[in-house]
Amino acid sequence: MSQFLYPSRRAFLKQGALLLTTSAAATSWAASTEGQADDTVRLRIGLVTDLHHADKPAAGTRHYRQSLSKLEEAGSRFERVPVDFVVELGDLIDAADSVDVELGYLKTVNRAFSALCQDRHYVLGNHCVDTLNKQEFLGGVDREKSYYSFRRQGWHFIVLDACFRSDGVAYQRRNFDWKDANISAEELEWLTADLQQGKEPVIVFAHQRLDVADAHGVRNAPDVRRILERSGRVRAVFQGHSHQNDLKLLEGIPYCTLVAMVEGDGLESSGYSVLECMGNESLRLQGFRRQTSRHWGSVSD
Repeated sequence: MSQFLYPSRRAFLKQGALLLTTSAAATSWAASTEGQADDTVRLRIGLVTDLHHADKPAAGTRHYRQSLSKLEEAGSRFERVPVDFVVELGDLIDAADSVDVELGYLKTVNRAFSALCQDRHYVLGNHCVDTLNKQEFLGGVDREKSYYSFRRQGWHFIVLDACFRSDGVAYQRRNFDWKDANISAEELEWLTADLQQGKEPVIVFAHQRLDVADAHGVRNAPDVRRILERSGRVRAVFQGHSHQNDLKLLEGIPYCTLVAMVEGDGLESSGYSVLECMGNESLRLQGFRRQTSRHWGSVSD
C-alpha cells in the first residue's frame, strides 16, 4: 500500500515533498484496516478502467476477450464489499470495423458491467468513439451526457470528457489523433461553475491524464488543473488511459492513474480497486491483482 497524507498548502509549498510510504499487498491492507475505519466509511466505489472489450484475438499484451472474465471477478469482489456505485474510467470497448459490430461489443460488455451495480458511471475514452460517435456510445449505455457531476453521502463527484480535438470538434469515427485530447471551452466553463456550487469534498474521474504533458496527457491540462486548484475542494483525481499504476502530486492534489484491465493474460494480470471515502475526507484505495493500494489522509492531518 502506498500512503499519502494531504499537506497543508503552506507546508506543501514550503517543503515541496510528498510523504509516501509503501507496504505490501492489498490483502495486507485489508487485514491492517479491518475493524478500524468501517464506522467512518461514507462510500465505497468500485473502479475499473481500460477494458478494451472486443471479440478479436489478443494483440501484443492486450487480451481483449479476457476483459469479460476479469470484469466478472471484479464484480464478485464488489459484491462482497459491497460498493455503493461503480465507475469505469474509459475505453470500455476497442475499435471494430463497423458500427454494427462495435455496438455489439458495447452491448455485450455493458450487460456485464450493468450486472455489477445499479448505480453506474461511464467516463468516455478515445477508443469508445473510434468507430462510434458520442451519442451512439451514450445511447448504448443509457446515458445522456458525457460530462456531468453528482453527489453521494456528502461527497461531490465530477465525470470529465476529454475526447475533443484542439479545434473543439468532438471525437467520432476516426476523425481524431488520440494524442490530441482536450477539455472543450464549454466544458471548462461548466467545470468552473460546478465547482463554485457547494462545499463538499470533490473527486474527479477522467480518462486521459491530467498530470502529464506527454502523448497520454490532455493538451490543455494546465487550464483544467488551475480550475481544480482554485476551488480548494478537490481531494483526488482518478484516471486511466496509460494502462499503468502511477501517482503524482500537483499543487496539493493527487492524480492517481489506475492499471488497465485488458493488459496481460489471465486473471492474475487484471487490475481493479475499491475506493473508500471517509467521514473525515480521507480516502483509501484498495487495489486488487496488479492495482496498487493507496491511502490519502484527511486535509487536517
